[in-house]
Amino acid sequence: MEALFDLRNVRKVYRMGEERIVALEDISITFEKGKIYCLLGTSGSGKSTLLNMLAGLEKPTKGSIIFMGKPLEKLNEKQLALYRQRYVGFVFQSYNLLPTLTALENVTLPLTFRKIKKRERVKRARVMLKAVGLGNRARHKPSELSGGQQQRVSIARAFINNPQVVFADEPTGNLDTRTTFEMMDLIIGIARERQQTLVIVTHDTEIAQYADQVIHIRDGSIESITERKAIMNQSEIGNEDENKNATDGGNGNEETIV
Repeated sequence: MEALFDLRNVRKVYRMGEERIVALEDISITFEKGKIYCLLGTSGSGKSTLLNMLAGLEKPTKGSIIFMGKPLEKLNEKQLALYRQRYVGFVFQSYNLLPTLTALENVTLPLTFRKIKKRERVKRARVMLKAVGLGNRARHKPSELSGGQQQRVSIARAFINNPQVVFADEPTGNLDTRTTFEMMDLIIGIARERQQTLVIVTHDTEIAQYADQVIHIRDGSIESITERKAIMNQSEIGNEDENKNATDGGNGNEETIV
């Protein structure tokens, strides 16, 4: 597959007075087009910092982040804003919907910034809302929607521009278990159908099962990388053990996904 991002020896250091905090240390990795990635790690591991680097929200202290052949760290703020506008979609844990706007208006926002005519914006937004199961909620404001419905609006907004990459930062953190799997099935399904790259940040190993590649991050470094085949094999082993436990009266140990 063709590379979308190519990170070369990326390092990020924050300065707090005289103290220096190393958030990322010598990260080198390639993200390919059309694949699903999971940045997996505990709070403070550096996974969100890495996502911010990819999204052009922060620049590395050292190293390079190449996006489709162009180094992001060399772009100015205006160029980075255009990069996010044209190529990037976001799904947030807290949804980040504007409370005074309807679901339809929230979804059309990225198109508004691209100066697409209103009739076309509305047409595309209605198609996306229907795709996420909210065709009959277009005129509802966020306060009139459940958490799961608000996240559906957020997902529709993230994909409305048909971006090259969608970043999902703890996208199910505020949802119950049933809604979590519904949202993951939805976002993965759209990304697969459109052959778009999806980068998910999470600490949840169950969410990691959805990825083609899981990048385990600890203390600002890549600890290991697990490919989908290995994830699936471990999941199958876990299922076999569960079945064995049920037969034996539940005396075995459960297997983790990653």
